[in-house]
Amino acid sequence: MSSNPIPPRHGRAKKKKTRIWPWVVVFLCFLGAAVAGAMFASNSLLDRPVAEKVEEGLLMAKDKSTIMIMGVDEREDDVGRSDTLMIATVDPKKDQAALLSIPRDTRVKINGHGWDKINAAYAYGGEKLTQRTVEDFLGVNMDHYIIINTHAFQKIIDAIGGIDIDVEKRMYYEDPWDDDGGLVIDLRPGKQHMDGKTAVTYVRFRDEEGDIGRIKRQQKFMKACMDKITSPAIIPKLPSVIKEVLSSVKTDLSMRQLLEFAGTLKESQKNGLKTDMVPGRPLYISGISYWIPDVEKLRTTLASTLGISLSSSAKANLERAAHEYENSIPANATEVPASDHSIGRMEGTKSSSSSSSSSSSSKKSELKKKDGTEGSGRRSESAADSTADTNPATRANDARSEDTQTSQTQNNAATDDAPTPGAGGKGR
Repeated sequence: MSSNPIPPRHGRAKKKKTRIWPWVVVFLCFLGAAVAGAMFASNSLLDRPVAEKVEEGLLMAKDKSTIMIMGVDEREDDVGRSDTLMIATVDPKKDQAALLSIPRDTRVKINGHGWDKINAAYAYGGEKLTQRTVEDFLGVNMDHYIIINTHAFQKIIDAIGGIDIDVEKRMYYEDPWDDDGGLVIDLRPGKQHMDGKTAVTYVRFRDEEGDIGRIKRQQKFMKACMDKITSPAIIPKLPSVIKEVLSSVKTDLSMRQLLEFAGTLKESQKNGLKTDMVPGRPLYISGISYWIPDVEKLRTTLASTLGISLSSSAKANLERAAHEYENSIPANATEVPASDHSIGRMEGTKSSSSSSSSSSSSKKSELKKKDGTEGSGRRSESAADSTADTNPATRANDARSEDTQTSQTQNNAATDDAPTPGAGGKGR
């Protein structure tokens, strides 16, 4: 009977929906935060496939992850070699990390190819053979790998806005025959802001300290990168950085693991990021320069870094491996003259120590021969692995390397002709 019709109910319903919507948003945000928190709280770097089997004799810590990082020098029509090799040991629960640098001239046994420089492993069989070679050499299981080539390195540095580095001295080197379009290193001492291209020249430069001095600069550069990545200024650039990393880096780490790795390195800066290098000495074998590691000291230090207490049998295996290595050094090996800077020396190491160390090791090796206890139960080795350092594969690899005596002479001549006489240095 009323002339006023009953108004429709959609208005009220709409109002209810408006009231419900904020609660939905809050719930979704809470759910997202919970999922993200669960992801990073689970320490994904420690996740290992159930089916993964660790080779007998390899050390592995349950609360730490080992990551092999390779800087690869790849060229046209050339598979390339690992120009930089580092092992990162990270503890995501304690936010601690350590970096171990392996000189590229380190003499190791490469499965199927005999004794050679460790950087040849990548040329022979890519990251898989390099990983196996590193595991055999260190006696430690590698959980993951990261491969960065020269061009990818430049892109990543540019993506984070460059790096500030205090260049320690004048650095000049020119090589117009470098098969990557020519190489010019021209840096002056003092604080400098480097883009990707300039940064490559800094980490490649070699001087009278040889490869050992270059490793120090690479570790210094890594710390500078960590400082940059942990700065608030990097936040707006994160999308482009992640994009470059994903497109430029080859790795078996997931995005979640990469983020956790970066986060652990960031926090480890506050706790003191530890950096070290394979201990050893330089030697000439058949006219080729090598870095000869102190295997016993190296593996003992690694066990300590991993927080592993060696059992008596593990210690026996370690000593056996060290003796076996020293016994493999040919009798005609000679110490590197003090004037030869192709490799360099660790601080506090005298050139005369090489011969005395070799002599001592030879005596230990003879004892082991009498005991007849060669071998440590690791992977079966092919007959080719017993090949001496004078095999054709070794010489072919050294011919590809710039560290031969011929290239040293050319490099020194190029340096002497540089605009700044006496600066000295080599690239790569």
